[in-house]
Amino acid sequence: MTDHGEMIKGDKLVLRGLMFHGYHGVKPEENKLGQKFLIDVDAWMDLQAAGNSDDLSDTVSYTAIYSIVKQVLEGVPHKLLESVAQVIASTVLSKFPQVSAVRIQVGKPHVAVVGPVDYLGVEITRYRS
Repeated sequence: MTDHGEMIKGDKLVLRGLMFHGYHGVKPEENKLGQKFLIDVDAWMDLQAAGNSDDLSDTVSYTAIYSIVKQVLEGVPHKLLESVAQVIASTVLSKFPQVSAVRIQVGKPHVAVVGPVDYLGVEITRYRS
């Protein structure tokens, strides 16, 4: 069995605080009015070649990952944040073979709970099999 803890040590691309308006949720008003979603992405890959060459072709562009997140968040509505995160993770892994693992966090800053919160959400980690 592979030790996934070892797999996600080391270099990674980091995207933090990506914000999009989307229509995901279980409640009809979420699907109709939409709301803000906050996304963080970590994508593990070896960045040594890019560090040595200073050449974009030796890495994955942040903007390419950003585009995937944007397409999912602003695209077809999902009921669950788990599903939103899964689609982002599987798309990143399938599109970029050099990425060995990815962590996706999806948060909803505006939720109907009694009390103050920064956001509520999910975080998933997926590995290349």
